[in-house]
Amino acid sequence: MTLSGLVEQIGEGPTLALAGLVVGLAFGALAQQSRFCLRAATVEVARGEMGPKLALWLVAFGAALTGTQLLVALGLLDVSTARQIAAPGSLSGAIAGGLMFGAGMVLARGCASRLLVLSATGNLRALVTGLVVTLVAQASYRGALSPLREWIASLWMIDGGAQRTLLSPLGGGTVAGIALGLAWFIPGVWLAWRHTTGACRAIAAAGVGLCVAAAWGLTYGISQVAFDPVSVKSVSFTGPSADTLMALINTPSIPLGFDVGLIPGVFLGALLAAVVAREIVLQGYDGGASMVRYIGGAVLMGFGSMLAGGCAVGAGVAGGAVLATTAWVALVAMWGGAAVTDRLVDRPPSEATTARRDGSFAPVA
Repeated sequence: MTLSGLVEQIGEGPTLALAGLVVGLAFGALAQQSRFCLRAATVEVARGEMGPKLALWLVAFGAALTGTQLLVALGLLDVSTARQIAAPGSLSGAIAGGLMFGAGMVLARGCASRLLVLSATGNLRALVTGLVVTLVAQASYRGALSPLREWIASLWMIDGGAQRTLLSPLGGGTVAGIALGLAWFIPGVWLAWRHTTGACRAIAAAGVGLCVAAAWGLTYGISQVAFDPVSVKSVSFTGPSADTLMALINTPSIPLGFDVGLIPGVFLGALLAAVVAREIVLQGYDGGASMVRYIGGAVLMGFGSMLAGGCAVGAGVAGGAVLATTAWVALVAMWGGAAVTDRLVDRPPSEATTARRDGSFAPVA
C-alpha cells in the first residue's frame, strides 16, 4: 500500500505514528546489537585510539549522511522546510549546548539514545538517568530553565534557509553531499575490518544510519500526501521524549505523530533484540557517588540538548545528515566536551602519563 493510500485509510496522525514505530523498532534493535554510541567513540579517540567503537560510529554516521543525500538527489526528499534548515539557528547554542551535552554523556556513560536502548536491556541506572534527561529537557524548553536557554541561544544567531547548510559555503550540491557521506562511511568500514569488529555488527551500525535517512524520507513522503501540514523530521530523542512524557502526565489522550511511535518503538526494538540475544541484565547504581555522577551528567545533557538543537542523534546524526551548519558545530562541540571531560574525570593526569608511557589505556565501556 502506498503512503497516500495509507493516509486515506487510517489518517495522517496514525500513519505518522506507524512510521515512527517502524523506524523506532528497527533503530532500537540495530542500535542494541551494534552497540552504536557516540560517547564510546569519543572516549576511544580521546585516549589516542582509532578502534572499533569509532568504526561503528563512522559507519552509522556515514550511512545516514549518504542515504539522506541520495534521497535528496533522487527527488524523494526536500529538507528545505525541516527545522534544522528553515528556522533560524544558534551557533552560540550549538557550541555551548554541544560542550555541555558532550560532558554530560561522559558522566552518564551514554547519550540520550544509548540510555534509552540500555534501559530496555534491564539497566535501571540508564532508565532513571534518561528520565532525568527528559525532565531537564522539558524544563529547558518550556519551563524554568527556558529563559537561560533563550539568552544563551540569542548570543549568536544565523538566519534560516539555504545559507544554514554546509553546501552553501562549499558551493556543492547533492553530489558533494553524497561524496562527503562516503568520506565518513568508507573509513568506518575499513576501521571495522581492521579491528575485526564483525560483519553483523558493522551492518547493524549501517542500519542505524539508514534508519535516520528512512525517517527523513518517510516524514517527507507523508507530508506530500497529507491534507494538514506535516513536519519533515528524523530520529531524535530528548525533545520527543520530553513531549511524550508530558503528554502522558497532562492529557488523557496523546495526539498521534511520528515521535509518539518512535520513542516506544526504539525501546521495544532494543528489548526484543536483547531478549533474542539473551542480554537482559538488571543493573543499578553502584552507590551514592555513582548516582551523583550520572544525575549530573543527565542535567547537562538535558539542558545541552535543548540548547544545541538536539541530542547526539537528533542534532549530530540527523541534523548532520541534512548538512545543517549548526548541527555540525554542535557535533564537533560534543566531541570536544566529551574528550575534555574524559581527560579531567575518568583519566587523571597520573593515569594519562602512565598511559602515554606504556601505550595502554583503561577499557572504554
